[in-house]
Amino acid sequence: MTKTILDLLDERKYSEIALALKDMNPADAAMMLEELPEERMPIVFRILPKELAAEAFAYMDSDSQEVLVRGFSDREMDEVIGQLFLDDAVDMIEEMPANVVKRILRHVDSDTRTMINQVLNYPKDSAGSIMTMEYVALKRMMTVRQAFDKIRATGVDKETVYTCYVTDSTGRLEGIVTVKDLIFAESRDVLVKDIMETNVKYVHTDTDQEEVAALLSRYDFLAVPVVDAENRLVGIVTVDDALDVILEEATEDIEKMAAISPTDKPYVKMNVLEIWKKRTPWLLVLMISATFTSMIISAYEGALAAAVILTSFIPMLMGTGGNSGSQSSVTIIRGLALGELKFRDIGRVIGKEAVVSCMIGLSLAIVNFAKLMLFDRAGFEVSLVVSFTLIAVVAVANIAGGILPMLAKKIGFDPAVMAGPFITTIVDASALMIYFAIASSIMGI
Repeated sequence: MTKTILDLLDERKYSEIALALKDMNPADAAMMLEELPEERMPIVFRILPKELAAEAFAYMDSDSQEVLVRGFSDREMDEVIGQLFLDDAVDMIEEMPANVVKRILRHVDSDTRTMINQVLNYPKDSAGSIMTMEYVALKRMMTVRQAFDKIRATGVDKETVYTCYVTDSTGRLEGIVTVKDLIFAESRDVLVKDIMETNVKYVHTDTDQEEVAALLSRYDFLAVPVVDAENRLVGIVTVDDALDVILEEATEDIEKMAAISPTDKPYVKMNVLEIWKKRTPWLLVLMISATFTSMIISAYEGALAAAVILTSFIPMLMGTGGNSGSQSSVTIIRGLALGELKFRDIGRVIGKEAVVSCMIGLSLAIVNFAKLMLFDRAGFEVSLVVSFTLIAVVAVANIAGGILPMLAKKIGFDPAVMAGPFITTIVDASALMIYFAIASSIMGI
């Protein structure tokens, strides 16, 4: 599609471009625009129908939006910014340079500017920072007929009209009512208070965005109301914003589990220096912590000299322990993220991981013992030492991988930090101490 558009541009067949683009999905139009060279992007954007252009703009990444904003005339700025929902406008402004933000804010009315500034003042990653103030508010003493009149009058500019929110004269949230409830009411004269749901799930402006996304997922809501300290309705968080949060949080957890400092930028948008800054600090920490491993090996240098063959099994034992610990920690971290596990479950986790680790360790030990005796000809004592060590190392790794993320969550750290390399470093040191202790006991070295 992009190549076709570029060919038509070269041939100056603008009417054909308009015909090809007029029925495009806004998300597809945004993707097509982002693939164009920067100098061609504004030309094609201006060819799009006005409504489609405004919707596509909301889907574009911040760099592409900035390219377009810098080239907008005042009239184009008014048309595009005026079509954006409040949360989309806030997301865009957060990523723009200060001089571009000033120009954008000049093209919104005073009420919108006030709402944007209010959202920007909420803590980062809170419900207040991702909410929109564009919702339908009804009163409890309205009839169904009056409610529909209100929806028709104001709904066109709202993020969603399916769920409406019932508030009192001071703005306090009293209940919710859906369009389905209104449609199937016995008559148009029924009062909203008689059909509204009063047991409302809501969040506060300072609630973490991850908790908001989890709430929407748990109850299959299309939106969740956001209230202030006095229970006044100030906005809603819609499911599309929750999906963005889930993707963002999952990406952050994956980066932390790989010992990379989290970043909001896609890989292709980061330069070499930025990637270096994100990866190096954690690698330095892990490298320094790994010195404990070399210290343990140095302490047992005499034992290794007496039985050199033991050295060849160190990588296998450390690798197996690290992998086993990572399996356990990733499972627990995922459970914590989904709310399936709480700190009170730590006893159950320890018990379950202890049983599982014994079963895994025994399976690995049997296979390993047979391999060492039949194929490697390592000798009975060495085979026994390595096999017993496998059982002990897997047990330690699984239990550590299970409880460390839970302890981290309890004291306020991100559990994802405890996965991957961090667990591996702890298990490596433990594996060596266990290995040499068992070797000393069985082989007398």
